[in-house]
Amino acid sequence: MIRTIGFPGRYIQGPDAIAYLPALLAEFGAKHPVIVLDEIVRAAAGDALTAALNAAGIAAKMLLFPGECTASVIAGLARKVDPARDDVVIGFGGGKTIDTAKGVSKAHGMRLFIAPTIASNDSPTSRLIVLYDDQHRVAGVDMLTRNPDVVLVDTAIIARAPARFFAAGLGDALSKKFESTQVHLAGGKNFFGTQSLATARLLAERCYETILEFGLPAIEQIRAHAAPDESVERATEASVLLSGLGFESGGLSLSHALTRGFTAHAGMSKYLHGELVAFGSIVQTIAEDQPRAAVTAHAKFCQALGLPVTLAQLGAGGASEAEILAMAEATMAAPYIGNLRPAADAGRIVRCIIAADALGQSLIAD
Repeated sequence: MIRTIGFPGRYIQGPDAIAYLPALLAEFGAKHPVIVLDEIVRAAAGDALTAALNAAGIAAKMLLFPGECTASVIAGLARKVDPARDDVVIGFGGGKTIDTAKGVSKAHGMRLFIAPTIASNDSPTSRLIVLYDDQHRVAGVDMLTRNPDVVLVDTAIIARAPARFFAAGLGDALSKKFESTQVHLAGGKNFFGTQSLATARLLAERCYETILEFGLPAIEQIRAHAAPDESVERATEASVLLSGLGFESGGLSLSHALTRGFTAHAGMSKYLHGELVAFGSIVQTIAEDQPRAAVTAHAKFCQALGLPVTLAQLGAGGASEAEILAMAEATMAAPYIGNLRPAADAGRIVRCIIAADALGQSLIAD
């Protein structure tokens, strides 16, 4: 039986890592980079990027990301690229900016560097491009033919971003242990179209263990000092690298399938991907029929990280059963919904969402 695992070409992490960008461009023979970023990132972290490039005499073309990763946005930015001159695309920003940069690079078959400015999800290392519509609903997933050539994670930039983003990245990462295990048990496939190697599942498990050990100290460090220490380094490695490898090569299950349903709700669509996934992971542990104590312990840890544990905290307080059923039905359309044992149906998902919400409310009340 064929099994597959994939990796980015290079992963570099540490404080002031962005200073290594010119040397990496030279190593890859790139002289005319195209940088995809938004106005907020340009104001908050653009100086570090341009200082590194200017010191090396590199002039970059800047493409402004308007805020949503849609097929039309990608096509519009791709038209501004000159493939006869431009030689590498750099995604500098959060998950949707990164996925848009992936789409631009795919349009022209160009090399791709990723430099995340927040650690809010695990998009940097993967080939996946999550597409949305103009109403911020998940519209589909596109795919690169290869993983990014370079992932450059400057933890000094990461630590200066609001702690909410960092917590969301941990929330996204915590699900991978549960999801990769369910894919394996269900005989499902990863994002390379094969069953997973044990290595991918080990990485997902190690991701969870690392966050248990370093997640809270990392959040506290960022809130207090806005600067990296060893806990931030370890938690970042878990939420960006281990999580990315774990999901792409291990596969996804209910936690991420639920984002289809959650983003279809007007209130929930405004929340961060990792916040939705974190609540989804509580729903999944219930759907797996895990012991009550294990489900509660996981939910309490999510709460301690500052992640939402109720529908109200995700903008869906007082959601009717009909609204929750609509979430469940949209969830059932996700391609990896079958990676769950016991098997899911819309009615069961409704019951699990309601149970997760009730558990979260009880934690808040304590």
